Amino acid sequence: MESYPRAAVERAMKLQEVILRALARKITWAQAAEIIGIRDRQMRRWKQRYEEFGYDGLFDRRLGKPSPKRAPLATVEEILRLYQQQYADFNVRHFHEKLREQHHIPLSYTWVKQALQTAGLVKKNRERGVHRRRRPRRPLPGMLLHLDGSSHAWFQDQRKYDLLVILDDATSEIYYAQLVEEACTATVMTALREVIERKGAFCALYSDRASHFFHTPRAGQPVDRTRPTQVGRALQELSIQMIPAYSPQARGRGERNFGTWQGRLPPTPGKAGLAPLPPLSQCRVGKKRKGENDSHNTAFNQ
Repeated sequence: MESYPRAAVERAMKLQEVILRALARKITWAQAAEIIGIRDRQMRRWKQRYEEFGYDGLFDRRLGKPSPKRAPLATVEEILRLYQQQYADFNVRHFHEKLREQHHIPLSYTWVKQALQTAGLVKKNRERGVHRRRRPRRPLPGMLLHLDGSSHAWFQDQRKYDLLVILDDATSEIYYAQLVEEACTATVMTALREVIERKGAFCALYSDRASHFFHTPRAGQPVDRTRPTQVGRALQELSIQMIPAYSPQARGRGERNFGTWQGRLPPTPGKAGLAPLPPLSQCRVGKKRKGENDSHNTAFNQ
């Protein structure tokens, strides 16, 4: 008999004991299947294998044999080399897409992630705690938009800019995304104007309590709706409700969206062979074209 792991030997001994009890009619075959934790059909197969091969037939024949689906060693080495030399600043999801699109390696995301973690190239995710109950999405597009900014080193240098994003609560579709020197009244009004001109007026806007959105008399206290800001007055004239968020968790949908942007946008210019950008104040930022965010929306809003 071949050498099998201890767990496999113990399982085979239990199978044999249960089969012998069923053969002796001390239990039914349905009860035998229930004891082992399998279906009746599988129990009949084990009985046939025991009758044909005896005790050795109760071992899994795949044990000790390499999987037919295993990846060739050369492919594994190629994946690790590509990640270390070309994609070390990519997250695993983005790297997996590049493997499929540019290097024609069709391995699954889970396999690639486990390979990188086993090689020590990617840290394992910490276990998440119990999440608060998520707020249901609005049923129709245009009922609620999220507007938020994320300060980040988007060009992978010392410079930090704010990425101003407006997304729809119902579908997470990106309506507007623009890098600005700083999120302020002027940049926010520009973003809202472009969205309204392209998509029409919406019902409500969900944002943080920054000074260009709301006046807050004291830190941590409710906003003062009797003293609207310029943004607030503009939206009042359009009958658009403003909803303040009182914690980062309350803006979870937008925060998760920024996590995607931060994991994908910074590495992209360098991999595309683009030269470093000048200061944002020297850049001529043209009006965004319709469908400019289609690739992002197609990838993440299905």
